[in-house]
Amino acid sequence: MSQPDPSTVRFAGPWTHRDIHANGIRFHVVEADNAPSDGPLVVLLHGFADFWWSWRHQLTALTAAGYRAVAVDLRGYGDSDKPPRGYDGWTLAGDVVGLIRALGYAQATLVGHADGGLVCWATAALHPRMVGSIALVGSPHPIALRQAVLRNKAQRQALLPYFLRYQVPFYPERVLTKNDGSAAEQILRMRSGPAWQGTEEFADAAKQMRSAIRIKGAAHSALEYQRWAFRSQFRSDGRRFMQAMDVRLAIPVVQIRGELDPYVLPRTVDGDVRWAPERRLHTVLGAGHYTHQEAPDEVTEQLKALAERTN
Repeated sequence: MSQPDPSTVRFAGPWTHRDIHANGIRFHVVEADNAPSDGPLVVLLHGFADFWWSWRHQLTALTAAGYRAVAVDLRGYGDSDKPPRGYDGWTLAGDVVGLIRALGYAQATLVGHADGGLVCWATAALHPRMVGSIALVGSPHPIALRQAVLRNKAQRQALLPYFLRYQVPFYPERVLTKNDGSAAEQILRMRSGPAWQGTEEFADAAKQMRSAIRIKGAAHSALEYQRWAFRSQFRSDGRRFMQAMDVRLAIPVVQIRGELDPYVLPRTVDGDVRWAPERRLHTVLGAGHYTHQEAPDEVTEQLKALAERTN
């Protein structure tokens, strides 16, 4: 089966697709129609093997509440550029800073799921003046996650097998893209709550993820995030990054976690308070790892409350 064209992620809907150049590459971003040009900026960053579409509910709801919400295809995903390098924490934070400035702002609220949450943590630590608050969906602080993998057997068993599988060249890319991208749906199904899995929306989300991960270069780029996160632990750049992350954030932080999330466990996110003293934890009952899609209204209310605290 032929690979989907990157433009296939530009779905029609109550939003506008734009190309923004930042940090040396082109990003595909999506804004809801009639977004206030001067409203407080909220940048939505998706997770592994995903793309901007996962924020479709929050994109329109936050805009209706008066915010300028922007959902982004991260570097290497969807219809954004897919350069061979730049999947490290330093560069990814620079991508977000560049986007904020290119959109005409000096500061933003950042919202991230999974790998997108890592980008939120990194941007807030490395560029504190550019970030007014952050919301994390199933995304613990990188040091808390590392410590949990080392000290907590359950978290190690939930996370490490995937990281190890992704380190070899070529084969993981083939696994992600074979059988019409079925591995992306398998990840979605394994990590989400059972109630959502029986819905038409789950089937639609799985279909879109399966297509988007098969775009040329997307699977490789997605895996490069995972490869850098793992391999950098044994290199000087990783040690420097973790040292840079070891700061207390003096901004509002909300950590949103699904009660049934099998991938990020409660004890892991409990460790976040060391680096985010103002963190507020919100647990979504009955949901798994994809709470922003499984319980969109509840997550949106948490994001609106955070944005109000920021502005």
